[in-house]
Amino acid sequence: MWVRALRLALLITTLVLCAKVGVAQTSDAPPSATQDQQPSTGKSDGKPSEPGMTKLKIRVTSDTDKPIANASVYVRFYEAGGFLHHDKLAEMNFKTNQDGSVKVPEIPQGKILVQVIASGWHTYGKWYDVDKEEESIVIKLVPPPHWY
Repeated sequence: MWVRALRLALLITTLVLCAKVGVAQTSDAPPSATQDQQPSTGKSDGKPSEPGMTKLKIRVTSDTDKPIANASVYVRFYEAGGFLHHDKLAEMNFKTNQDGSVKVPEIPQGKILVQVIASGWHTYGKWYDVDKEEESIVIKLVPPPHWY
């Protein structure tokens, strides 16, 4: 007896859900309302505009403004994955020169993670929002805490 009631309840639920989907598809919204919601592309060919490129110059110094040479600098940024693919996180690795600086080749503008590891210094990492064609970042490393 309760099995028959359960089947009837499932049938009614299915009919109600199908009716709601049918009503949602036959909406009387004007066609211009859906066209207004498309993002602006900035180009006339209909393709979305790609983000600009930026050149980074990273300078690594101590808390007393002395350059730190031979520090490992990791730069991570998102690359476009293409049609139907997710953006992927790309990485570039560098070493600072005697002046404590690194010149990073062109990378896409947007969120960029900069991490610095140097022997005898506290590790550094921070996300930056880069929106200029050329950006200069100064990183001051602090000595690690003393363990007694």
